[in-house]
Amino acid sequence: MNSYSLVAEGLTKRFGDAAALDGFDLAVREGTVCGLLGPNGAGKTTAVRVMTTLLRADGGRATVAGFDVAAQPAQVRRVIGLASQEPAVDEILTGRENLVMWGRLYHLDARRARRRADELLEQFGLAEAADKRIKHYSGGMRRRLDLAATFIQAPRVLFLDEPTTGLDPRNRTEVWQAVRTMVADGCTVLLTTQYLDEADQLADQIAVLRGGRVIADDTPDRLKSSIGGDQLDLVLRDARDLPEACDVLAAFGPPAADPDTRRLTAPVTDRMHALGEVMRALAAKGIEVEDVALRRPTLDEVFLKVTA
Repeated sequence: MNSYSLVAEGLTKRFGDAAALDGFDLAVREGTVCGLLGPNGAGKTTAVRVMTTLLRADGGRATVAGFDVAAQPAQVRRVIGLASQEPAVDEILTGRENLVMWGRLYHLDARRARRRADELLEQFGLAEAADKRIKHYSGGMRRRLDLAATFIQAPRVLFLDEPTTGLDPRNRTEVWQAVRTMVADGCTVLLTTQYLDEADQLADQIAVLRGGRVIADDTPDRLKSSIGGDQLDLVLRDARDLPEACDVLAAFGPPAADPDTRRLTAPVTDRMHALGEVMRALAAKGIEVEDVALRRPTLDEVFLKVTA
C-alpha cells in the first residue's frame, strides 16, 4: 500500500472575521493525483499556500513528503514544486535559457543545469522550440515550460493551482499529458481546478471543499455512484411514442420524459443487459429510436449536489 505524500489534519486559517480554512483534512497517497475542487472562496488556494509554506496556518498540522510544513519549511521546499495560475517564465529568454536559469537558481552548476534543461525540453515535447524566445510560444507551450521549470529538482510533490486557466482545448490536452508524465515518474500531484472534466481526466482522488473544509473525498467513480447509478438516455423518432416507451423503461426504474426533445431517461443497474432488453422491447412495439446512450452521473452533477 502506498504511503501518504501529503497529510493535512484540522488546518485552520482566518483572515479577520473570515475563516478561509476551518478544519481542513486531507490525505493524498504517493504517486497519485488529487483534484481539489470547490466554489470560489472555498479555501483551495489558501490550502495550497499553507502546504507549500507560503502561509502559516492558525491551527492544525500538515506534512508534505513526511516533513512538517510549520516546523520544517526548508525541507518541504526542497521536495516540492509549485506552478501557480500565471506561468513564471521570462519572455526575453528562450525556452532553454529559462530552464538553465531555473536550474542555476536551484543551485545546480552550469553543466548540470544545461543537461537538466535538455532532459526536460525533451520530456515535455519542447526540444524543437528550445531556442525560440518565449514570446513566440503558444499558451500551451508556455504552460508546459512552466511545469518543466517546477520539475528541475524532480519534486516529490507538485502543487498545480489552476494550471490550464485560459488555455484552449488543444493546449489543455498538452498540459494534461505533461502531468501524466510526471505522475508516471512517481510524482504526487495536488491539482486545484475549476474545470471538472480536467479533474475527471487526471485525478485518482477528488476532494471537494466548502467553507474551508473537505465535504466529500473519494475516487471520481465512487463520487459519481454516490449520487446515482448509470442512466439510459433515449431519443425517440416520434414524440407520440413517449407514453408507451415510458411503460417499457418503467420496468428498470422511474423514467423522465421530455416531449419537446422526445427524450427519455431512466436509471439502470445492469447497464448492458438493460440496454439490450429495452431495445428489444421497443422494437417489438414498433417504436423507433433516433439515439441511445448509457451514461454515469458527471462530476458536474456531483459538485452541484455536494456544494448545494
